[in-house]
Amino acid sequence: MKALVCREHAMADKLDLVNDWPEPEVGEKDVLIKVKAAGLNFPDVLIIQGKYQMQPDLPFIPGGECSGVVEKVGSGVTKFKEGDRVISMGGFGAFCEKIAVNENGCFPMPDKLSFEQAAGVSITYFTSYHALKQRAQIKPGETLLVLGAAGGVGTTAIELGKLMGATVIAAASTDEKLEVCRKLGADHCINYSEESLKDKIKEITGGRGVDVVYDPVGGDYSEPAVRSMAWNGRYLVIGFASGPIPSIPLNLTLLKGCSLMGVFWGRFAGEEPEENLNNIKELWELFEQEKIAPVVTDQFPIEQYLEAYTCMTERRARGKVILTL
Repeated sequence: MKALVCREHAMADKLDLVNDWPEPEVGEKDVLIKVKAAGLNFPDVLIIQGKYQMQPDLPFIPGGECSGVVEKVGSGVTKFKEGDRVISMGGFGAFCEKIAVNENGCFPMPDKLSFEQAAGVSITYFTSYHALKQRAQIKPGETLLVLGAAGGVGTTAIELGKLMGATVIAAASTDEKLEVCRKLGADHCINYSEESLKDKIKEITGGRGVDVVYDPVGGDYSEPAVRSMAWNGRYLVIGFASGPIPSIPLNLTLLKGCSLMGVFWGRFAGEEPEENLNNIKELWELFEQEKIAPVVTDQFPIEQYLEAYTCMTERRARGKVILTL
């Protein structure tokens, strides 16, 4: 079968697109999915370099999430049947024509979404919903600052923050990206490549600061965001798409009375599976009611994987980056 293979830890130009990769074996509790589309996320950039917190043995197929059609089910599978449209997330293995996953790692695909939209749902929406609901416990009327707001997780944070009643400040690096944020309902926008993040937040909030910061970027923007927090603020550590992991002076948490909170959806799903399933049920209802919809503006056939990875590493993405098969 066709598969994108990582044989050595390096950048995407060292990946190998092959047509003779063996099809996966289907275990008793596995479903075999014919992949229609797969989401490219920042962890997929790290994992091929050997820099992610979990690393499969070489060689491996990258790709943490996908959508497709069930082609075969194991003898012990009870949740799915052949022909079902599903989404799956497994950390790696999705950038290929077929993937076998445990039935517990699959979910019925929301009816209102295309395969391309559905391929990018799990990592982004699951992360943002958990971040805002369980971690930040955001309340109507509070102010939410979203850094990297036009990216995959950023766009979902805007949508969900607005639904939860927050005033959303979107921060991104270009006016083009901020236009995407406005269309999603952002109340205020900051181009932090041209404006002082700290000064602009002070102006927008009248000096009060923001209640919740959603930060998938890290790097140079993290400390100014912490310095811009309101009393009892919650700073959500989502990831480090800019590269450097920032060092935050801890005295700021004392002066601001704020909390720095880690968000790791994968660990949450394992530790609190019932709460996670409840989150997913609520998200599916929002998709059904068309209150949220994935933003997919960067879509590439798998043959153009290098262009897709470059779109991600150069931080040009607006919404999700999707590979199609």
